[in-house]
Amino acid sequence: MKSAVTICLVPEARQGPFVFHCDPSASGLQESCRTAAELGFHGVEVFPESAEAFPREELKQALATHHLSLAAVGTGAGWVKHRLHLCHADSQLRSQARAFIAGIIDVAGEFGAPAIVGSMQGRFEGDIVHDTGLDLLADALASLGDRASRHGQVLLYEPLNRYETNLFTQQAEAAAFLRGRGCLNVRLLCDLFHMNIEEADSAGAILEAGSLVGHIHWADSNRWAMGRGQTDPNPIVAALWSIGYDGYLSAEIFPLPTATEAARQSAESMRRCLSK
Repeated sequence: MKSAVTICLVPEARQGPFVFHCDPSASGLQESCRTAAELGFHGVEVFPESAEAFPREELKQALATHHLSLAAVGTGAGWVKHRLHLCHADSQLRSQARAFIAGIIDVAGEFGAPAIVGSMQGRFEGDIVHDTGLDLLADALASLGDRASRHGQVLLYEPLNRYETNLFTQQAEAAAFLRGRGCLNVRLLCDLFHMNIEEADSAGAILEAGSLVGHIHWADSNRWAMGRGQTDPNPIVAALWSIGYDGYLSAEIFPLPTATEAARQSAESMRRCLSK
């Protein structure tokens, strides 16, 4: 398994659970990547404003300079900035949401990284009833997953907690949905913060999802660095070893008490758990 830390490039998301917040300039990315490398991370996960605003050259230079990989790219700015999501009652806005995600899939693919669908999955409400919402989600994930496959990548789908979506909140239900709806190139992003709210047994949920686990957000129960809350990560890591997971543990957490300290504690907790 490999370690990663999050970098947010979206001003509107400055209160969000990302370790490093910076503008997309070369200096901002260089500084975040320098700190990540010094702390021993293997990669970074980036949350950009859009595909069009993605700082390709600046990020390429920063990754190369500090010998890091791009672990994944988030799409959530489509929701944060534009209120776009895949289950919107307005078909035009649904199309715009797909186009926004597709653009990020293509940019991420250039770096050999997957894109994440989390907040942009949306929720069913108003004229969109439960079954219709699931149909819309399945069609979008299958289509976008196919687009990711053209880059040799999977698409990552993240079940959220009940306060953020009414689609899927648990890994087993999401896994059954992906298998049953033909979303062949979609994998689960298992976020330990959301799982702490929704799962009775996070390690058991990972075992049940098995080969569909594609990415891990490494966060304690309070969305601080692992070790600052109530989560016992050891059974979770044991479950990941058991299913043969070799992807990233990525720290998507609040930058508390400081960004550097949050990153340092995350890196240390990953090393400690993976050494057992």
